[in-house]
Amino acid sequence: MKKLPQKYYEDLEEIQAIDFVLVELTLYLDTHPDDQQAMVQFNQYAQYSKKLKGNFEAKYGPLQQYGNSYTDANWSWGTTPWPWQI
Repeated sequence: MKKLPQKYYEDLEEIQAIDFVLVELTLYLDTHPDDQQAMVQFNQYAQYSKKLKGNFEAKYGPLQQYGNSYTDANWSWGTTPWPWQI
């Protein structure tokens, strides 16, 4: 398996951190559905997460499955390491 640059791990960690924030905000909003400030924060983090993932995929290949990420002409799912491989 090829060695990945340190930036790969840093980018992946940032995505995981932002997605953790989204999970927490989702749980909060489940019990506080009228909190407008939390909804604004959720939407901001959701947009940021989408941007981070798009940038990650442009550099390293597909990150998400089930239609959340597009494929290229080579079906690159098998060329990037899975989370348990890093």
